[in-house]
Amino acid sequence: MTHIDDFDLKILTLLEANGRLTNQELSDLVGLSASQCSRRRINLEQANLILGYHARLAPDAVGLSMIGLIEVRLINHTTEYVTSFHRMVEEESAIVDAWKTTGDADYLLKVAVADLASLSALISQLVAGHRSVAHIKTAVVLDRLKENGVMMSPPVNTRQ
Repeated sequence: MTHIDDFDLKILTLLEANGRLTNQELSDLVGLSASQCSRRRINLEQANLILGYHARLAPDAVGLSMIGLIEVRLINHTTEYVTSFHRMVEEESAIVDAWKTTGDADYLLKVAVADLASLSALISQLVAGHRSVAHIKTAVVLDRLKENGVMMSPPVNTRQ
């Protein structure tokens, strides 16, 4: 485990909020020189504490406006079935996030597709096309309130 100090933690927090900050901007916010911030950022990247930089796109921008959450229970947990399921998760581009969970489901998948027909096809592929899957339960996301720690829409005013 890499030891991080308060400066590293502040750099991580600032980059999480805005991955486009330059080393100079970071140095101004953290209180270190730009070269020190650069070295620390590189060390954090090499320690795999920064996993990458990306733009968060609106689903509509890429034609994937329907979000679904799919709970998956496997038939059994043999190495063959688990490996096969993990391979399918890796290869299926509609699956944007996957978590192994406790409770009734073994996995929770977040999927992004174009429409209800595409979601239906994906569900059919999961159930009929993959022998390791015993059961699935699907929920369609009606509204994205908060993602990655960021509120997506203004709070609803319940007072009239």
